[in-house]
Formats: sequence, structure tokens, C-alpha cells
Amino acid sequence: MRAAIVVLPGDGIGPEVTAEALKVLAAVGRKFGHEFVTREALIGGAAIDATGTALPEATLEAARGADAVLLGAVGGPKWDDPRAKVRPEQGLLAIRKGLGLYANLRPVSVNPRLLGASTLRPEVLAGVDMIVIRELTGGIYFGEKRREADSASDLCVYSVGEVERIVRVAARLARGRKKKVTSVDKANVLETSRLWREVTTRVMRDEFPDVAVAHMLVDACAMHLIRRPADFDVIVTENMFGDILTDEASMLAGSMGLLPSASLGDGTRGLYEPIHGSAPDIAGKGVANPYATILSVAMMLRHSLSLPREAESVERAVSAAVAAGVLPADIAGAAGVAPASTIAAGDAVTRALSDN
Repeated sequence: MRAAIVVLPGDGIGPEVTAEALKVLAAVGRKFGHEFVTREALIGGAAIDATGTALPEATLEAARGADAVLLGAVGGPKWDDPRAKVRPEQGLLAIRKGLGLYANLRPVSVNPRLLGASTLRPEVLAGVDMIVIRELTGGIYFGEKRREADSASDLCVYSVGEVERIVRVAARLARGRKKKVTSVDKANVLETSRLWREVTTRVMRDEFPDVAVAHMLVDACAMHLIRRPADFDVIVTENMFGDILTDEASMLAGSMGLLPSASLGDGTRGLYEPIHGSAPDIAGKGVANPYATILSVAMMLRHSLSLPREAESVERAVSAAVAAGVLPADIAGAAGVAPASTIAAGDAVTRALSDN
């Protein structure tokens, strides 16, 4: 097949990790006979420096014409003035909205080789394999914001339609897994959460009677992610709760540098990125972990390009590299091995891909 992919390296370690992901993607093309046509564009701080905006119109148009988008990371100290009218994060929010992407999928599993990388006991981590579905376009991040001399407010708004569509994404995914969804809210306090719970209950009852649903308050979920993480399968929640909970869940795997994500809408086009940030403190040092970005390519192959065999091949190659002890600095210490460079990690995956 032939597929067009827009690559947004972004800021900080973004260009370094996307370079390794593209190396692996090229290896997939060679192995399976596909042609992946890539085109780079600007987003985030790099775009602000070049154009004065965090998401140039040319970038959005290129993304709209592509089959998928691969993103590195955005942000950094250079643009970190909270009073600035233009900030790198605005580019990320704007491209999600511009592409109609409302469902963020973040899988979390634990590689046996890395049980020591987490601060939790190995027996607590046994069997952890979950996916968190985070709503992306509603909630407090997009609500009206006001600032007065002595007060400030952020409005949290959700519509019935927004809740329905994200719950359907979670339920469809659950049908291919353990048929179990945990919906996370704060219905004891927030009116938006009461709406969320009511709509979720109705959609699951009427459209997915074969999938079990449980409701959990966000504070309880935060606790149980640490206490009994293996009990979760598919978690669905609103924008801010999902942002916080997925960062917490990343520590189950041992590092944010291991976890990919996909942002999807109603069509096949998606935006794929590691869940970590731009890590400006290590940018340019060649020590960033590229595995999350490489695994994001696997998600791209599966969800946007309908190439599940190729996706599984990439995932196996990453597991093989980890099993062989090719571990970047963020996880090498806990495993008791010398850290591998960003390039060495990408090379290890490429070799494993050719071998499996």
C-alpha cells in the first residue's frame, strides 16, 4: 500500500524520537512492501519561532490531506511564559480540534523485563494490560476562561453527544478485549459528571448490553490504579481526568518513555504521539527514549492504515529490544544495565523487526 504521513517533530526531544520512529517505519515498508510518503511540518514552539503561531494553516492543511499524523512533542522553557498569548500547547489542542479528533487512546502494559523500573511491587504489576480512553475536545480545557484582578474561572462543559461518542469508542474496544469498561467521573460533586454518568449508563445499556460497565469516582480510580491496576481493562473518562490518570498509569510501566497514544475521530485519520513531553533538559543529548514514539507508529499502522500484522511486528520488535537489554537512560538504571542511546534503541528495534 501507499500512505501519506505528515510528521510534526516539534520541540525538545521531539525531532530525536521521531527520527527513530521513521527509521522503523521505513523498515516496515521494506519488509512488507509498503510505500510510506512522509512530509515534515511545523507545530508548537518551532512553529511560533518561524511563523508566530503554534499551528500554521499550512500544517493543518497538510494534516487534513494525509492518511495519518506522527507528532513528537511540543513546548519548552523558551516559550513557557504563562502570560504569553501564543503558547506551544495551543498547537496541539488546535490540531486535534481541526482534525476532529475526540478520542485519545493510551494503552498501558508492563514488560516483564522492566518490572523493576516501576516503584510498585512486581506482584502488583502482574497482568497489567489496560487502555485508557480520554475525551479530547470538551471539558475544562476548552471552556470559557475568565481572569479578573482578584479571581479567575474556567468553565467545564460537556454535551450529551460528546459523551455518547467517546463511550461508544470505549465500548467497541472493550468488545475486542475483556468486555469490561470502567467509566471515571466525579458525579458526587460535578454536574458535568452527573451528565457523563447518566449518558454512559444509557449508551452501555441500550447499545452494548454485552459489555459490563462500572462507574468509579476519579479519586478512587487514582488510588486503585496503584493498589490493584490489573483489575482495569478499558477506562473511559473526560479530558482533564484522563490527562492526569494516564500520566499516573505510565508509572506502572516504569516510564513515560514507553507509552504511545493515538488520537482518533470518526474517520481513519489519526494523530499519533508519545505521551511524554518535550523534555528540554535532555534535548540534544542523544539519551531520550524513542520506544513510545515507535509504539505510536505501531498504533498508526493498526488504526489509520489497517495494517495489524505490521503493527504487531513493530510491537514484537520493541519487546525484543527491551528483552535484549537495549534500554535508554530512563529505564536502564532500574534494570541494572548501561543506558543505550536514542539511536541505538532505534537501531535495535529495526534489527529485531528484520529478524522477526
